[in-house]
This record gives sequence, C-alpha cells and structure tokens, in this order.
Amino acid sequence: MSFFQLIGLAIIQGLTEFLPVSSSGHLILFSKAAHLPDQGVGLDVALHIGSLLAVLFYFRKTILLMIKEVFLNKLKPDFSLPYNKLAFLLIIASLPALCVGFWLRNFGLEALRAPKIIGFNILIYGIVLYVADKFALSTRTLHKITIKDALFIGLAQCLALIPGTSRSGISITMARILKINRLDAAKFSMLLSIPVIFAAGCLEGYRLFLKNDISEILLSLDAVFYSALASYAVIFLMMKWLQKWTYLPFVVYRVGLGILLIIWA
Repeated sequence: MSFFQLIGLAIIQGLTEFLPVSSSGHLILFSKAAHLPDQGVGLDVALHIGSLLAVLFYFRKTILLMIKEVFLNKLKPDFSLPYNKLAFLLIIASLPALCVGFWLRNFGLEALRAPKIIGFNILIYGIVLYVADKFALSTRTLHKITIKDALFIGLAQCLALIPGTSRSGISITMARILKINRLDAAKFSMLLSIPVIFAAGCLEGYRLFLKNDISEILLSLDAVFYSALASYAVIFLMMKWLQKWTYLPFVVYRVGLGILLIIWA
C-alpha cells in the first residue's frame, strides 16, 4: 500500500467516524474511486483503533469518572451514581453489536462492501436521521438515559455492520428518536464506540500476532497514528458545532452522495 493511500484512508476515517456519514462506507469508496486495491477489513479496524484513541483522550475526564465510580462500587451497578450508571449503560448498549458482530465474523461480509449497497444505506439512513432530528423533542440529557434506551440504541447499532449505515449515525438517530438532545446523543454515540472498536481491535491484533507479518503490523501502527490525529480534530469540531446547529448538513451530504453512488453503481 502506498503512503498516499494510507494517509487518505486515515484522513477519511478521522473525518467520518464520528460524523453520521459512515466511515466504513467512505473507506471502501475511497479505494474504489481512486482505483486502488481494497484495503480490507483488517486495515479498516486499525484505522478505527486510531479513532478509539482519539475518543479516549477527548472524553478522558468522563471516562476517568466512570472508572472511579465503578471501582468505588466494587464493579457493581449503582444507578444512583451518574457515571457508574453511564458506564453500565454503555456496556448494555454494546452487547447487541458485539454478539451479532462475533456471530457474523466467519460469514464473510465482503459482498456487503459493494457501492450499490453502500449508496442505498447512506441515502436511506440519512433521510431517517433527518426525520428523527427534525421532529424529535430534546427533553432528555445523557444522565436520563435508561436501560431500555440503551438496549434500543444498541440494537440500532447492529445495523452499522452493513457498510453505509454509519455506526454513529444510526446510534444518534435512535437517541434522537428517544428525545435525547443533540449534544448528548453525539456524546453517548462517541462513548459507545469504545467497547465495539476495542473488541474488534483485540480480534485483529490477535490475528496479526498469529500471522507475525512485520510489514503489516507497521502499516497498521501507521494507520492508527494518522487516524487518531484526524479523529481528534473532528470530535472537537463536531462537539462545538452541535452546541448551536443541527445535523442537517450531514443529511444533505448523505442524500447527495447516496444518490450519486446508486447512479454510479
């Protein structure tokens, strides 16, 4: 893989992981549009690990508070403690995608990386995001999320296993349907990326360990580094944006891109 392709993929990953536009779909499309070889699921995972490091650093205070309250309560849930509650809700919301992803790992998902499927999902779920964001009330905050809400968001996140859906997009959409305000919907979605990406990273790291291919390991480490830089910048800018504005620009982008991809395919 060329340095140009690696940097391009890292920038695209950073720009799209936490925006509701589908990072995996864009990573696939970049290689196809530039007539470059598909980087494969392995490098996709490495790029997502970079995004994981970025979200860990950006939300480090929240994460430390969650760890503190969980360990102070001896690893037991106590929903009277706000960050203990948040930690266990994130675990609950992660379980559906972790179970489905683990079950699907041996089925081969390469067929779902076709431009037509990506375009269709980008278009449809972009429209769904618009409807949810436009008409849902914003009456609830991060600490008002319940177990039922977490399960609904977690089940919605399973759809992101199909490229083009967008993990952040579909989890934000469900959070908005559940009347969680825009900023906290985005924050919960970003924190929710931690368990899923960490699990995928562990599986991919184990595969690299068994393969013992130094060049592939070094390539993955480069991907992690550049993706982390781009992802952190996007998280910072998006959280600033949502303090005043809506998801409409992302919806317009998704609809336009989805239509173009369907026509192209």
